[in-house]
Amino acid sequence: MAGARPGVELAARVVDPALYESDPHPLFAALRAEAPVAWNEERGFWAVTTHEEVTRVEGDHETFCASRGILVDEIGTTYPSPPTILHSDPPAHTRYRRLVQPGFKPSVVKALDPVVRARAEALVSRLEPGEVLDVVPLLAVPLPLLVISEMLGVPEEDWERCYEWSEAVVPGAVDWPEERKQALMAEMVDYLVGATKARRAEPRHDVLSELALAELDGEQLSDAELAMFLVQLLVAGNETTRNLIAAGLVALAERPDQYARLREDPTLVPSGVEELLRWTSPVLSFMRTATRPTELRGVPIAEGDPLLMLFVSANRDETVFGPDAGLLDVGRRPNPHIAFGFGNHFCLGAALARLEGRVVLEAILGRFAGLEVAGAVERTGSHVVAGMRKAELRFGAA
Repeated sequence: MAGARPGVELAARVVDPALYESDPHPLFAALRAEAPVAWNEERGFWAVTTHEEVTRVEGDHETFCASRGILVDEIGTTYPSPPTILHSDPPAHTRYRRLVQPGFKPSVVKALDPVVRARAEALVSRLEPGEVLDVVPLLAVPLPLLVISEMLGVPEEDWERCYEWSEAVVPGAVDWPEERKQALMAEMVDYLVGATKARRAEPRHDVLSELALAELDGEQLSDAELAMFLVQLLVAGNETTRNLIAAGLVALAERPDQYARLREDPTLVPSGVEELLRWTSPVLSFMRTATRPTELRGVPIAEGDPLLMLFVSANRDETVFGPDAGLLDVGRRPNPHIAFGFGNHFCLGAALARLEGRVVLEAILGRFAGLEVAGAVERTGSHVVAGMRKAELRFGAA
């Protein structure tokens, strides 16, 4: 029966690391056209590639749950309690989200503008025109980590340790031994939970204090609950923006006409950030599991079937973005991308990521007349996040 399921041959590669180290979009275009809901025989999941179907799965938590795992590697896993907020469904997800929402409300993000701007301008000021520079370690990695470290109350000098912790969590981001990754994750939890509990005695105006003093059902959060929140905040708070910055600058370097448009008309920067989010899709995919028999695009879905939502494909869907969906257009409007997810699981830190993306772009546009790819561009093989290992660019003098 499995052999009769649609798209088996095409879907066989959707979690192949080699696909993401190169260009996955020709495969996704073929899937959207031939088998929008396709079966991956080897791992046992449905690959969902169109905008309409991805948003339907993401938006219907009663039919497609997160609690049975959000990653392909979690197929068959059951959790006594959600390891992250991303693994929870309403009503628990709604309660969890309310606890951390105050740390990301518009007034808090707006207050971070001068902090983000100072960090970004300091990093950009170190980029020398005419030199071949790898923007991943020089700009894309440190900026969001410095910002999220400040939000979490982590000392500035520890941001590089936060980077290692974050890398250890993301599947496929690094090829470190499993023992090292487990040790780093344990160290991360101990550090962040300990720092948060210390805030109960001496609270400050930061996210750690919000969590330290928060109560769920009348009780303060347990160590396991604190770990759940903190790991997600650290990882999600830097991974999306890091990949947006690195992959976004590569995209502009490859399309000097779009960079020139932004230089000539700075009012396009906000729409430019949205287009770079669509184009790069920093979060490539997440999984859901069917809680009952249903169908998607006429394809029968059985209870217990995992479904991989490919945001990276949905963001190039020609039926939504038109015949130029495969072109970068910094003035694109409207732009209903789902780079931050959809529905209840819409990214809590979206406003912060947008702020950081806008500020970085403004700082670079104000200092450099152009940029070009001048060396290696290396992507990770992760099918979860659009990671960049190296992005060597050359900036032109103003």
